[in-house]
Amino acid sequence: MNNFEYCNPVNIVFGKGKIARIAELIPAGSKVMMTYGGGSIKKNGVYDQAKEALKGFDVVEFGGIEPNPQYSTLMKAVEIVKKENVTFLLSVGGGSTLDGTKFIAAASKYEGDEPWDILEKGAPVKDALPLADVITLPATGSEMNCLAVVSRKETTEKLAFGSPLVFPKFSIIDPTVTFTLPLRQVANGIADTFVHVIEQYVTHPQNTPLQDRQAEALLLALIDEAPKVFANPEDYDTRANIFWMATQALNGWLNVGTIQCWATHCIGHELTAQLGVDHGRSLALVLPGVWRHQRKEKGEKIVQLGRRVFKIDEPNFDKALDATIAATIKFFQSLGINATKKEYGVTDEIVKAIADLIDSRGVKFGDRRNIGGKEIVEILNLCD
Repeated sequence: MNNFEYCNPVNIVFGKGKIARIAELIPAGSKVMMTYGGGSIKKNGVYDQAKEALKGFDVVEFGGIEPNPQYSTLMKAVEIVKKENVTFLLSVGGGSTLDGTKFIAAASKYEGDEPWDILEKGAPVKDALPLADVITLPATGSEMNCLAVVSRKETTEKLAFGSPLVFPKFSIIDPTVTFTLPLRQVANGIADTFVHVIEQYVTHPQNTPLQDRQAEALLLALIDEAPKVFANPEDYDTRANIFWMATQALNGWLNVGTIQCWATHCIGHELTAQLGVDHGRSLALVLPGVWRHQRKEKGEKIVQLGRRVFKIDEPNFDKALDATIAATIKFFQSLGINATKKEYGVTDEIVKAIADLIDSRGVKFGDRRNIGGKEIVEILNLCD
């Protein structure tokens, strides 16, 4: 286990009817910008609940943040923040809205010429507006971390940043707001949650027995609960369990003292930037290819996953590894995600464009930092 520093100051407010607590959690006298996406919160009643709770505050609204938040859209919000002297940001919606709001918080205080440098060049975030959220989709875990991903259509890029300054001051999680989510979004969120855990667990052996068991517990619980949400979408207990799993999958607890991978996410982000593939589905496509390519480096942990989580009783190492990959694909298929390159339009030209872009950035992915453009081509060629 590695040395580490750990900080997660997010105040989680969890349960039915908790949106009303916004009024007591935002500092008195704040001028609030309420951010949201395409309008689903106006259909499911969350918008009205948030507006009611914000009575007494001076509120500016900013809607239209995309499912993969676009830099150009977020910069429009930054202009309004500065013009209106906004002092507090409240994200109301899914993880993309919250990711975008985190960037707005940082960009509004950025003193350089181009806030995109925060994402592209790792420019330090020295200050940020305080923010909080009412999260409506279990998926990204953004409600309990200081990470965000932003897209830029003009350059077909999707990049991440993180800073302790963009931890939400509080996150309200009311599982009832997920009852009306389309099942496609539910499936994507479960896939995203699953792969979040995998990226921190299926690396190479590091003598982290507690973190391994924590990851396995999350995966086992997720596999148990997933069918229930499709069978009965309005079961509160199941919705609550899945939401809490999504939150814990990426709140930093699993990776304390460990080495992480994130190759599947990095490649998946590029597929989303190039083709608009749903994030969760891009992960379901890429993960088996990463494992096939990295079977020597990750084999021991893949087999451990198979034996402890999927209960694969196969003494032959290689057969157990292949069976674990097959079991993982079967789990994704149980969510209605049958990810193939043909379905998503992943051509040889797209693969080459992604590889060239990664090489132009001079970066390497994976827990051993051994995946660059050449390896990405090989990985995507190993995807179904």
